[in-house]
Amino acid sequence: MSTGKINVQTENIFPIIKKFLYSDHEIFLRELVSNAVDATQKLKTLVSLGESKATLGDLKVEVVIDKVAKTLTIKDKGIGMTAEEIEKYITQIAFSGAEEFVNKYKDKTPEANAIIGHFGLGFYSAFMVAKKVEIFSLSHKEGAQAVRWECDGSPEYKLEDTSKSERGTDIVLHIAEDSEEFLEDYRISSLLTKYCKFLPVEIKFGTRKEGEKDKEVEVDNIINNPSPAWTKKPADLKDEDYKNFYRELYPMNFEDPLFHIHLNVDYPFNLTGILFFPKLKKTFEVQKDKIQLYCNQVFVTDSVENIVPDFLALLQGVIDSPDIPLNVSRSYLQADGNVKKISAHITKKVADKLEEIFKKDRADFEAKWEDIKIFVQYGMLSEEKFYEKAKNFALVKNTDGKYYTLDEFAEKVKPTQTDKDKRVIYLYTSNMDEQHSFIETAKERGYEVLVFDSPIDSHFINQLESKLENTSFVRVDADTIDKLIKKDDAQPSKLSEDEQKKLQPVVESVVPKEKFTVVFESLSEKDSPMLITKPEFMRRMKDMSALGGGGMNFYGSMPDMHNLVVNSNHPLISKILNEKDEAKQKQLTKQAADLAMLSQGLLKGEELTKFIKRSVELID
Repeated sequence: MSTGKINVQTENIFPIIKKFLYSDHEIFLRELVSNAVDATQKLKTLVSLGESKATLGDLKVEVVIDKVAKTLTIKDKGIGMTAEEIEKYITQIAFSGAEEFVNKYKDKTPEANAIIGHFGLGFYSAFMVAKKVEIFSLSHKEGAQAVRWECDGSPEYKLEDTSKSERGTDIVLHIAEDSEEFLEDYRISSLLTKYCKFLPVEIKFGTRKEGEKDKEVEVDNIINNPSPAWTKKPADLKDEDYKNFYRELYPMNFEDPLFHIHLNVDYPFNLTGILFFPKLKKTFEVQKDKIQLYCNQVFVTDSVENIVPDFLALLQGVIDSPDIPLNVSRSYLQADGNVKKISAHITKKVADKLEEIFKKDRADFEAKWEDIKIFVQYGMLSEEKFYEKAKNFALVKNTDGKYYTLDEFAEKVKPTQTDKDKRVIYLYTSNMDEQHSFIETAKERGYEVLVFDSPIDSHFINQLESKLENTSFVRVDADTIDKLIKKDDAQPSKLSEDEQKKLQPVVESVVPKEKFTVVFESLSEKDSPMLITKPEFMRRMKDMSALGGGGMNFYGSMPDMHNLVVNSNHPLISKILNEKDEAKQKQLTKQAADLAMLSQGLLKGEELTKFIKRSVELID
């Protein structure tokens, strides 16, 4: 037996490691199981190259809890280590990394999820939960002597010969009192599922029973799938395989994805993965099932915000790349050059896939549009390169349910919806029921009305206005139709200016001044006697404020303002003007204004009750 002292200046290195990494202490299991898998993979490589004469046999990695001894053991049947290799890899290389870590972080507060392996500390993460660690190892080399290493968390260690019949390494953690949660089956099982679900070597954790009750057999409980779909070639997979993998990733999601994208890149970086388009509702929902980031099938994180563009975070699935540094903090990940390149590449692949589906089967793409609309719009808003691609397949829908690309719609409406200033006016509705009368008036003129009813449409409309030349978007109830699309041939008014001035105070007396501005316009006799419109600019600013449109909060706090438009050419308005009985005049005016409010859902409570009573009286 030999003893030794690890050559470090910092005597209390383990308490420092534990203190600084405590917030992420559960990842010790990921580090140790990953090391066991690496040792197994290395043996397979050496055997395949003829550099080892070992017989591979059963290569499962096993995790074992002993509640009586209060130990957690990670066993592998990989390359194993000699006494010299333990001296080198455990006491020298890893500890130089440990010292670097301490020197870097001893005077700082690290991020909550700083990850330790970046400093060569993978093995020493064991001391975050263990008061003592033992290593039992037998190298694959012919005639090797099995060895035992022991350390209690101080720089002193013990190394001696031992007996071990099986090749490989057992790491035995004597769990500390404050970490006894890691002696519970459910805790270890959940961590193995989280971090090791797709490791490339089978991981055994206990046994389970299979078969019918009278014919039950006990089998190894393998917690991982060593060959997940993303590691296979797309040509070898069917649609059903992708759906099965989706269910494997998200067992609590009972809806199938709309479609998938299989990523497979080997230049200028390595990247594999499968991304799924879930059905997105019209409201932004909190993403419970996120994209999972892996490095060589080892789980890194599912907090991919700022690692992939925000709009891609609406997708689900897996991204795996050895070029994504596994053992670093998130701030490092966000600044990493490879991560940025990968992010840009995924954006391009997603855009290419959507365009391919659009061109291949437009009817199918249109059928799925409402489910992916928010995703595409969000991408166009947040990534210029995505906008450039997506403008070819982004769709708009009219009130009859017909879809157009942006170019197709522009060509359709230019002849009829170009105003006297040569601007193309896109009319839209945000609620077909509430704005029905305005839509019908527009359609009577031969105009098209688009449906924009998603929460980010106000931002999307602003973007389109900035991109499309000589184009304006106005909601169909923002003004009277002839003012929305101004032509040269304005209708003459039946009321003179003096008559309008005479009638104005009468109309103003029946509506609250703080909410309504009364304006006279010469509309068609077929149009309503009074209409209520909401000015486009103010309404759009308030919509953007409601969604969080940076700097728009001022508008959000302002009261709703509407225009009460009086149609100076309608016979009822002339009748009101000529009514000599002031009470009757006011009653008719109030009735016309209430009808306009009723059509916009603005007549409520006491005012609605009075309107119904007055209507009955007028009928009588």
